[in-house]
Amino acid sequence: MLLISDLPDICLDALLGQVPGWLFWGKVGLLALCLGLCLIWQAVRSLWQYSFIMLILYLALRTSTWIGNTSCWQGHFAGPQVSFLRAYLGVNIPDLGVAFAVIAGLWLIRHHRDNFFLTKGRLDARIKPVRWLGIREGESWRTFGWIFALVAGLGVLVPTMIDLRPTADLLLRAAPLLPAVLLFAAVNAFTEEVCFRASMLSTLHEVVGKRHALLISVVFFGLAHYLYGSPPGMIGLLMTGFLARLLGKSMLETKGMFWAWFIHFVADVVIFVSYAILWVQVWLFNGAATLSSLIGSDSSTIMFSRILHRARDFRRSPI
Repeated sequence: MLLISDLPDICLDALLGQVPGWLFWGKVGLLALCLGLCLIWQAVRSLWQYSFIMLILYLALRTSTWIGNTSCWQGHFAGPQVSFLRAYLGVNIPDLGVAFAVIAGLWLIRHHRDNFFLTKGRLDARIKPVRWLGIREGESWRTFGWIFALVAGLGVLVPTMIDLRPTADLLLRAAPLLPAVLLFAAVNAFTEEVCFRASMLSTLHEVVGKRHALLISVVFFGLAHYLYGSPPGMIGLLMTGFLARLLGKSMLETKGMFWAWFIHFVADVVIFVSYAILWVQVWLFNGAATLSSLIGSDSSTIMFSRILHRARDFRRSPI
């Protein structure tokens, strides 16, 4: 399973300085081979749903990337005078398409949305004790869901504000973008929970057990942020791996997506606020110039590219 994660990307990037383009199709071929083996070999047949949905996810992500790179799409969402709202719609609309493709695949093989966590679940479900987190016997997700959301938000807020160090004036200028920030955070949290949590847990927990399914999802999610996360590297791996454990735990224990989505949403609000601040910084740097003139400047091009690159988080990686 690690061969279709971002581990090969990390290794090749360290060795070659870049991730070769053929690696993606190598993973697709491996998934297709695994699916074929599952269908003809009884010993591994129970993994066919996992192989199938991962193959759909990979192909949907590649299709999304192709659409996003077309001149037509770029003209609508990355052209002159593009707004913050339009630019990030250009990122979120393809992501929704990927999520809908995954949902369609899961519905086909799991037959009911309850079987792949596409429901709010039991919000007051009992949470299994975790001593080092202070979770005792008898506690519920109705209490700890809010606590985890607050901790996740603060955990992202503190390093983000230290990194950006925005002034009060900058925050006030970014404030009108808050409705768009909330929209994009909600959509991003939903698409990532569907594509990178529900898809994996729903097809694995009955096969390898909840603990191993959760561990696999944590490793995959953490590795995906090593290269493409915000922040990247070991810090990104550890932070997102820890968050993935909480989100996956909530999904398995409540049998639904609400708490996983909400905790993820709170953290994403902070991240998209940082994108809004960076966007305003670019705007101020160029004296309210249009995007076409922004792209004409080397320094502003770097800043603008940084915003969109961070917004894509680990979308360049399918897992």
